[in-house]
Amino acid sequence: MISKVSKIVLALTLVGSSVFAQSIADAKKAIDAEQFQKAESMLKNLTVTQATKDENFFYLGWVYILQEYPDSAKAVFQKGIAVNPKSALNYAGLGAAAFMDKDRNTATTNFNQAVALAGKDSKPYLYVGKAYLLNDVDGKVPAADANAAIAVLTKGKTVNPKDAEILVALGDALRTQSKNTEALANYQAALELDPKLAHAKVATGVIWKYANNFESSETEFKAALAIDPNYGPAYREWAETDVRWAFSDPKMASAKIKEATEQYKKYLSLTDLSLDSRLRYADFLLLSGDFKTLQTEAQSLSSSANSNLKVYRYLGYSGYENKDYAAGLAAMNNWITKADPKRIIPRDYVYLGRLQIASKQDSLGIASLRKAASLDTTNVDVYSEIGKTLFGEKKYAEAGDAYRTYTQKGKNVKLLDYFYEGISYYFAYDDKKPGADSLIAKADSALSYVNQKSPTTADAYLYRARVNELKDKDRNNIVGYAKPFYEKYIEVTIAKGGTPTDKVKKELAEAYVYLGTYAEFKEKDAAKAAENYTKARDNDPTNKQVVAYFARKGGAAKGK
Repeated sequence: MISKVSKIVLALTLVGSSVFAQSIADAKKAIDAEQFQKAESMLKNLTVTQATKDENFFYLGWVYILQEYPDSAKAVFQKGIAVNPKSALNYAGLGAAAFMDKDRNTATTNFNQAVALAGKDSKPYLYVGKAYLLNDVDGKVPAADANAAIAVLTKGKTVNPKDAEILVALGDALRTQSKNTEALANYQAALELDPKLAHAKVATGVIWKYANNFESSETEFKAALAIDPNYGPAYREWAETDVRWAFSDPKMASAKIKEATEQYKKYLSLTDLSLDSRLRYADFLLLSGDFKTLQTEAQSLSSSANSNLKVYRYLGYSGYENKDYAAGLAAMNNWITKADPKRIIPRDYVYLGRLQIASKQDSLGIASLRKAASLDTTNVDVYSEIGKTLFGEKKYAEAGDAYRTYTQKGKNVKLLDYFYEGISYYFAYDDKKPGADSLIAKADSALSYVNQKSPTTADAYLYRARVNELKDKDRNNIVGYAKPFYEKYIEVTIAKGGTPTDKVKKELAEAYVYLGTYAEFKEKDAAKAAENYTKARDNDPTNKQVVAYFARKGGAAKGK
């Protein structure tokens, strides 16, 4: 009788553990497929029905981490530790939550505790490694975080060389540092252990995406879908690859953006259409530059009962791009003031600044753009926008400094930026203020660069002449600093042919007047002076110096 009871108890125990294992497996599969709402529902149920299992709490908390709810995650991880004070996984989770909150000291303490408690279990190593990779921006992770992930995942691999998930995560970490050969080796090793690991195929496709080998990317995504036709992340990565392809090859842009949209719709159809899935879709729309659809989607999301504050970011960005400045500014102010400060990124201040400037709040806009640059020193491009705004406010010296910062450190600098740097310093010149001569030098340097790179840009010669004319303070002792540039301006302008505009005629008159003055006072050549002043009069008879010259000469050269 005792034997029969023992067998029944054992059977029930085995059945119960089998159901539990399957439930955890289903939840993990849902997480991997980015079906977070489904996973959350399953895991909430498990924390009730299997309340003594600490890993139930961990995976629920991890779902919150992936949805960027670190406070909710932290509360669940603490419940897991209450169930099992030696729960290595939940300490890894607490570390991840602290890492998201940029509390590196607390994160490190919890990560160390997780590893210390891990024993022969490789999973704590796995999630500590994944936590270090949470700060991923366009496939890149700060080197220190990536190296920490690689180190802990390598230890996890030593603990359990047959943990395919460890190998995939290690590949992901290596990939973020462009160590693609090593990353591919780990993905391949994972597939040898588990040939049905669609994640590894998708990850391989991502490597080819960042190498701009788009055909190979598609091959890998198709292979992942051959393993599991319902594996949504394959469609998401495929869509994002198509967008990158479109930006890399203008001839393919239209077709690839259209294809990307279709792939993303397939991704959405395979998720639970949770708020997180729709937020990911919004990220995709932002990536693809479809701001019209982004604004519509964000407005829809904002009316949802469980709306996420992040929606205001999308409304702000799309409001600016769609020239709906009032709505965009209201949304960005909502996001900046209500979101956790740790969630604010430099680009938020870029858009806030743009919206403020577009709304005639120039001073606030400039301050916001400067803040964006201070938060991310690589974000130099905002200085072009700062310079443009300051120039419009006639704060020329500051505008010149902003343009100078951009031309020296920016990534997509155009000749027009050098031109505005030069004329900003020119307009800032005031011989009564200290440092005036340095402005001349800076202006001349910027305009000289334009002359070198674009020898047919007339305006650059004109302004360079004006800059150098500032050195000739006494016409009776003229040196001729501006002479070669006025001559070049005339040469380039005449070479263009056609009938000059009234504006160009006035500028030609200006150039001829200088050459006339030089001939008269420096070269002492009255005939050449008269010739140049006559040409000046032909272009602009109202020019004051022309009028003064002929009045002084008593109209002697009038008929020439």
